[in-house]
Amino acid sequence: MRTGGRGGPPGYSHSMDSQPPTPPDSPTGAGLINDLPVRGADMVDTVVELLRDKTVRPLTLATRAIVFGIIVFAASVVILVLVSIAVIRLLTVYVFDGRVWLSQLVVGAVFVVAGLVAWSQRTASGPEPDAGAGRTA
Repeated sequence: MRTGGRGGPPGYSHSMDSQPPTPPDSPTGAGLINDLPVRGADMVDTVVELLRDKTVRPLTLATRAIVFGIIVFAASVVILVLVSIAVIRLLTVYVFDGRVWLSQLVVGAVFVVAGLVAWSQRTASGPEPDAGAGRTA
């Protein structure tokens, strides 16, 4: 069996050329015209990628944050309700001997104290209105 040079198949001088063959010479300017569709497609790809990076990705992140925030809020409300029901039941059975109103009073007082603490930690969102504003002398 006859093979080409360097052990390649018959009819080939090399199994792998070190450089690709050069294309035939074209008339001056024909390369630019033939290259226009490729350049146009590349430009469209670049613009689409830029728009996606500037619009879709931030919107995706914002949407994820909103959805996960809603899920965490809903789970927190459910947990708070279940814990307060359990505390009322435990106080009613083991501490106040069936007096539900005392258990509800204690849990209500805890919530009022928590609300007062949260109210005292708030900050003013805008400038304080002037006490003498709007009065004429």
